[in-house]
Amino acid sequence: MPKDSIKYSAEQIQVLEGLEPVRKRPGMYIGSTDLRGLHQLIKEVVDNSIDEALAGYAKNIWVVLHEGDYISVADDGRGIPVEIHPKVKKSALEVIMTTLHAGGKFGQGGYKVSTGLHGVGVSAVNALSEYLVAVVRREGKEFFQEYSRGKPKAHVSEIKTGSNLPFATDFVWNATEGTKVTFLADKSIFSTISADFVKVERQLKQVAYLVSGIYFHLFDERSGSQKHFFFESGIATLIKQLNKNKVLIHQQPIIIRRVLDGVDVEVAIQYNDSFLENVESFANVVPTTEGGTHLTGFRTALTRAINDYARKVEALKERDDNLTGEDVKEGLSAVVSVKMDSDKIQFESQTKEKLGNAEVGSIVSQVVKEGLDTYFEENPSDGRKVLEKVILAARSRAAARAAKDAVIRKGALDGMALPGKLADCQNRDPADSELYIVEGDSAGGSAKQGRDRKFQAILPLRGKILNTERARLDKILEFEEIKALVIALGTGIGDMTDFSKTRYHRIIIMTDADVDGEHIRTLLLTFFFRYLTEVITRGYLYIAQPPLYKIQKGKNIHYAYSDEERDSIIKHLRGGGETAPDGESRGASVIISRYKGLGEMNPEQLWETTMNPENRVLKQVTVEDAVLTDEVFTMLMGDEVPPRKRFIQTHAKLATLDI
Repeated sequence: MPKDSIKYSAEQIQVLEGLEPVRKRPGMYIGSTDLRGLHQLIKEVVDNSIDEALAGYAKNIWVVLHEGDYISVADDGRGIPVEIHPKVKKSALEVIMTTLHAGGKFGQGGYKVSTGLHGVGVSAVNALSEYLVAVVRREGKEFFQEYSRGKPKAHVSEIKTGSNLPFATDFVWNATEGTKVTFLADKSIFSTISADFVKVERQLKQVAYLVSGIYFHLFDERSGSQKHFFFESGIATLIKQLNKNKVLIHQQPIIIRRVLDGVDVEVAIQYNDSFLENVESFANVVPTTEGGTHLTGFRTALTRAINDYARKVEALKERDDNLTGEDVKEGLSAVVSVKMDSDKIQFESQTKEKLGNAEVGSIVSQVVKEGLDTYFEENPSDGRKVLEKVILAARSRAAARAAKDAVIRKGALDGMALPGKLADCQNRDPADSELYIVEGDSAGGSAKQGRDRKFQAILPLRGKILNTERARLDKILEFEEIKALVIALGTGIGDMTDFSKTRYHRIIIMTDADVDGEHIRTLLLTFFFRYLTEVITRGYLYIAQPPLYKIQKGKNIHYAYSDEERDSIIKHLRGGGETAPDGESRGASVIISRYKGLGEMNPEQLWETTMNPENRVLKQVTVEDAVLTDEVFTMLMGDEVPPRKRFIQTHAKLATLDI
């Protein structure tokens, strides 16, 4: 069709008014429309209550998960204003609930410190809710307004008697003033509208660490569960949580807090005997997962302060090199939190994952440097313990760097120096290439024969790799299987890591569906989480799901990936008859085979069930809660036996063992 035959005029320009853009492109505002997106709705409403707490008005925040998937968030703050807004001639409550970029976070003295910068929070929740009601208590009166998919059902009205909720609830909102928002997410937009109690608990707990002195109450009327959080010491409690199950170098965390040039800086530091770093950073109570200027300022000050102290007590001689940032990272757990005027804070993206204020870096650096200088002067015993830990790390650095350089040099030779056991793919575009990390030579052989050579590479690993939770990097790289993996990935490792050079954007762990296979998978996940975390955060890491059963009736072959799927297939093949027991059975001419390992499948079967993109099932590995993930890896893979024993005893009855 000729280009000039297509009419392009003003009629083709779509204008989305009010909250229509949110419903049209929900992912732009809340990230996704799955369970994670649903929990983002809860966070957006909770953030409004937190702003009241940060402003010094709210002391309690309630979250209630009701029957029927309704969710309530309430506080005992001042209550959203309900009087008529002079500019738009509507109630201020309606304006806030139905207008993007409306609220008390854009100057005018509403909020000095705010968690929500972009102003799409509660209005986006309203737009994406099948039903929402906002209730406000102010000056002895109670007002409400109901909405459907972002549109008001009526004007803001005063509640005279009784409850205005469309469902029964036992929740009692003990506040004379405040705001309560109850919503039902729109099931035509979300894949699930049922909130996860444990995930909400984690959300609230993280915030409770950072907003000390505020009570958080979580109720689940569906199950009767409830949790309450109150941390008077704030980040001091969080740092202890980060170091749970770890052996501490000094027992009491170093706490530094100071307001400088309008920026409230809070830092907690505590060293443990591990070889890894765990640092959490926040800006206005928002997790900055990509760091930013506040984290850079902290690292600079920490390195300078430890070097100055080492020189002062002559732990470092004149001829010695300075300790590096890598040295002071080893075994470091830290929390860095800044709060500042909401109209001055700058994030580098809509998702607020990286702080961009240049001036904050120097402010944090000054506060931390002066705080550490004072602490080391007043606590020389703890100062010495920190120095011993850091200097030991420095002495190990030369050996570790030599090992890393060897790996990086080999990796730089590209295909010529790739591990001999790697069957690489023909494709050179990482976005279209995938690497299967396969347990054992037998399964590796089947995978190499069954794969699509154009885009699938195979790396078989022999036996169980080293537990990287318990070893320093130089020792890890002496382990041939890990060295082969690092070279194959192309990322490098340690301080020389460059994830832009990752050779495959789908890295798939494929192990047997038995206890040994699960152990190998856990060892690999430990390595990726501790040393190549960005492979996970970039979304490159997956776990293959090979079938558990082959079910055959005559010439028809079916594969089942779970017991439920097995039962469903058998029932269908038998025309609705009873299911067969585990193991092998020839009842009603149906043969059921339980796969114990990948090696039992021939190349064609392995391709069809586990490697063919059209049929396979992959689980993407993600990290939703870094603190909890760190705690679990420490407990399961670390040196301390008692926490692991308690975990096994607690969860033993939940395990499904295939022995």
